[in-house]
This record gives sequence, C-alpha cells and structure tokens, in this order.
Amino acid sequence: MTSPLTPSQRLHSDAEFAAGITCILSDVDGVMTDGRITYLTAEDAPCRELKSFHVRDGLGIKLWMRSEFHFGIITARSSELVAHRAAELGIAHVCQGASDKWVAAQSMMDAMGVRPEQVCYIGDDLPDIKVMRRVGLAAAPDDAATDARESAHWTLRARGGEGALRELIERLLRGGDRWREHLAKEE
Repeated sequence: MTSPLTPSQRLHSDAEFAAGITCILSDVDGVMTDGRITYLTAEDAPCRELKSFHVRDGLGIKLWMRSEFHFGIITARSSELVAHRAAELGIAHVCQGASDKWVAAQSMMDAMGVRPEQVCYIGDDLPDIKVMRRVGLAAAPDDAATDARESAHWTLRARGGEGALRELIERLLRGGDRWREHLAKEE
C-alpha cells in the first residue's frame, strides 16, 4: 500500500499529472451525484430510488472517451439508475456492489490494459481511499469527507453531483493539451 501523499507530491503541475493518465475510474454517490439517496414510495408500488446526475459530467465523460481514454465506474451500491446512466453515456466498464473497490479497480484495470500509475480515481469517502492511495492521480470533490480530501492529489472546486467530474476531466484534458481538439470540433 502506498503511504499518504506528501506535500511535495501534491505540487506536481496539471501537465505532469495529465501526461501519464489514460484512465479515469469514478465512484458514483458523492461524485457523479450529490450523495443523497431519495426514495419514492407509494402505497401500492415498490419503493423507487432517485438520483440526479449533472449533464456537464456526462459531456465530460464523452469527451474523455472520444480522446481514446478509458473510463469506468466503481460503486459499492447497486442501482438500475447507474446502469441506465452508464449505458446512456456508452460506459462499458461498470462495477456495482463492489465491497472492496481496490479489487474491483484491479479487475477493471486488467480488462482495460492499464497500470495503476495510468489511472485517476475520483472518490469522496472512506471506501474510496484504498484506491486513491494506489493510483497515479487521486481526486476528490470539494465536499468529500476529510480523509478522502487528505488522500487526494487534487481537491476540486466543484462539489459532488455539481460538475466535479467535468472539472477533473477538463483539467486533465487541458493539462495534456487535448482540450483544444474538442473546441475545434465545436467551431
């Protein structure tokens, strides 16, 4: 296991980090959503779950994958909504119900053909820290739990579910000088 980050490890430039990152693995609740779980109930119907995803995160994921990079979702919970959102965005690598996110991350990295140092993991709470400490770049939303923020190389300005994933992706693409290719396509 890698030890917690030293202050000097936190000072690398965006370009230095972005140069080696070819894969983003993301938690869902607290990263892609605001972390709240809302249940709808009716007397004669089963309980249903609601989640809200930020549209800019979705575009960011698409841009990341259009740049020929890998993207995967690892979550401890299981939800039809996550499967639906992943399918909508074309995310092929999804692991739900992961009791040990590092084991899930290793399996996903093997399937993608990437090494831990090529991976950026974004997480917001204690179950994410094991992965965060073993990958090349760890990120956390602004409102992540204290221990997750302390394990992150980058603490983002955005909160979970409010564009944190888009901020991360844009920062990596800009740092790796890949953002302009997407701007050019929109002109």
